[in-house]
Amino acid sequence: MDPVPPAHSLRRTPVQQRSTDRLARILDACAELLDETGYENLSTRAVALRAGVPIGSVYRFFGNKRAMAIALAHRNLDRYADGIADRLAGLPATHWRPVVDAVLDEYLAMKRSVPGFALVDFGVPAPPPEGPEADPNHQVAARLTELLSTHLGLTPDATLERAVLVAVEATDALIQLAFRTDPAGDPGIVAETRAMMHAYLARVLD
Repeated sequence: MDPVPPAHSLRRTPVQQRSTDRLARILDACAELLDETGYENLSTRAVALRAGVPIGSVYRFFGNKRAMAIALAHRNLDRYADGIADRLAGLPATHWRPVVDAVLDEYLAMKRSVPGFALVDFGVPAPPPEGPEADPNHQVAARLTELLSTHLGLTPDATLERAVLVAVEATDALIQLAFRTDPAGDPGIVAETRAMMHAYLARVLD
């Protein structure tokens, strides 16, 4: 079952399984329509129609399409963290480079396969969020710092947190470039991104 987005992004948190399933259908429909129509043309009415629910069901959870997209972004981040955790379960904790590769590979897999991810990965289009705690890359970096620290037995201090945040920002920009160059992600740019991550993070992980 998909995790429920944080309560602060919802008007009402589902309690019964039926409501949870309905929320998942709404977010699935939102993701599909993002690929088909883009964010600007996304509407709550179209989402309700695609999800097969009354428009009131959408408004029960979300006040507008932005709130809906934010909830989708939170769900994507939860899925990303879960996917990384699954990959790390099969990796030893003695070498950090395969762990970093798993972080990148999971992101690439989602970029290529998850509906709506090209427009709403872990954040929504403009206007920009207010404050570091609302910034998508800060949220991603915080989750990654926790995962890496737990798996590798590291102390999540300020140095590690800052290094992971810088790596996330740089990787985000390069992967955007890779997918602008090639819809499947330009292999050469992806390889350069991986090399950059290894070289930069070696400063704090070696």
